[in-house]
Amino acid sequence: MFDTMTFTKASAAVIGTLLVFLLGNWAGSALYNTSSGGHGGEAHASTGFVIATESEDHGAAEAEEAVPFAELVAAADPAKGEKVWGKCKACHKLEDGANGTGPHLYGLVDRPIAGVAGFGYSDALAGMSADAWTVEALDAWLASPKAFAPGNKMTFSGLKKDSDRANLVAYLATIGG
Repeated sequence: MFDTMTFTKASAAVIGTLLVFLLGNWAGSALYNTSSGGHGGEAHASTGFVIATESEDHGAAEAEEAVPFAELVAAADPAKGEKVWGKCKACHKLEDGANGTGPHLYGLVDRPIAGVAGFGYSDALAGMSADAWTVEALDAWLASPKAFAPGNKMTFSGLKKDSDRANLVAYLATIGG
């Protein structure tokens, strides 16, 4: 069944395949080298030239043009905020005194943090009870609850878009205002 010629052909096929992969790897490494030497490395970068622009500090200009969050809320659309509210209603309720997994959000804007009587707040939020849920505090909380109050119980990761946060705060301001 297996004679010397069949074994030789099978061995040659395996060795030939490995040789093709080896040569392919070598060719790919030569064409797409990302190390610091050779073409595309620091030696090549030193022969380039710098293109002058009007302003070297683009990040600072954008930061100066940032609109305060209170102005975003003033121009926000509560109807769009009601749609964003869909992400919150699994854990929170809008009716006064109706707590869910999280505290009710009736009259939330300018209410003291950890201000709902009878709700078991985390130590992180209970320690902030002297502060209020201002528009700016809500912005920071909605952007990242874990960053605003490390150690709190809320598992929501946050709303990344400024417009979503502004619309939601504008909507919540209409509830129990």
